[in-house]
Amino acid sequence: MKFAITSKGDQTSNMLMQKMRTYLLDFQLEYDENQPDIVISVGGDGTLLYAFHRYRNRLDKTAFIGVHTGHLGFYADWVPEEIEKMVIAIAKTPYQVVEYPLLEVIIRYINGNRESRYLALNECTVKSVEGSLVMNLEIKGQLFETFRGDGLCISTPSGSTAYNKSLGGAILHPSLEAFQIAEMASINNRVFRTIGSPLILPSHHTCMLKPINDVDYQITIDHLTLLHKDVKSIQFRVADEKIRFARFRAFPFWQRVRDSFVSD
Repeated sequence: MKFAITSKGDQTSNMLMQKMRTYLLDFQLEYDENQPDIVISVGGDGTLLYAFHRYRNRLDKTAFIGVHTGHLGFYADWVPEEIEKMVIAIAKTPYQVVEYPLLEVIIRYINGNRESRYLALNECTVKSVEGSLVMNLEIKGQLFETFRGDGLCISTPSGSTAYNKSLGGAILHPSLEAFQIAEMASINNRVFRTIGSPLILPSHHTCMLKPINDVDYQITIDHLTLLHKDVKSIQFRVADEKIRFARFRAFPFWQRVRDSFVSD
């Protein structure tokens, strides 16, 4: 089995990375940063997001494991004290693969000669560089509303506990084949009106944003911030690809939600 390890970069994470690498090599596993079967992320959810985007072209061949060295993460289900146990599990135990849906984002441009395609593990946000965001929002090819406000957040079920939650969005179990649209400070008065509630769309629905004004847009894909000009439309749907996690034990999602947001 081939493995690779990504680290948050702090001293604790780097030390754990070196220790795990040594242990796994002792078990005759092969270290391969280019074509790993398993990628171990050491740090937090941000580290795993980095690993996901680094290996996004190998999602059907690579499974991820998270080790958190800071605050409890939703993608990291091992702690530093369990490193030896985790290494033995990787080396000796067949693992279960758990797949979670991703968000496909396709940006098309006015010149029509090209388009940009991205995959998001957590979310995509859309904001106007200057002033309020003004866009027509279409669902399944039909106009749903004209949005005016600070921006929109389109999230995966996995990302529903991140930025989406701070916007008042619902928490979705990460196995659901869906995506969610949450508003950022929408403008609602006698003239302008939006739905004012998060929308949850199933996998067979497509959402399209179409600009009304000729402005530049700040678009984030997880932790990546991009500036786009001459945007004709931005399309969202549940991607054909999925992220794969290597599970060696139960991963109680709702217990993780409780520990993160409810428990003392």
